[in-house]
Amino acid sequence: MIIVIQLLVLLLVILSTILVIGIPVTLASPGQWEKSKNLIYTSIGIWAGLIIVTGIANSFIT
Repeated sequence: MIIVIQLLVLLLVILSTILVIGIPVTLASPGQWEKSKNLIYTSIGIWAGLIIVTGIANSFIT
């Protein structure tokens, strides 16, 4: 179970890094927001889901 938590945290760190770099670049680029907003909203939803799943999975570790 600990390996599952570690993989979830690794995915969370990787996705967070991508979002921290990608969102400002997208907002600063002219015309990119209209093209990329669905992808950004989906990524943010996945990020929030990972937070919740990681928290729930972590509650099972004693």
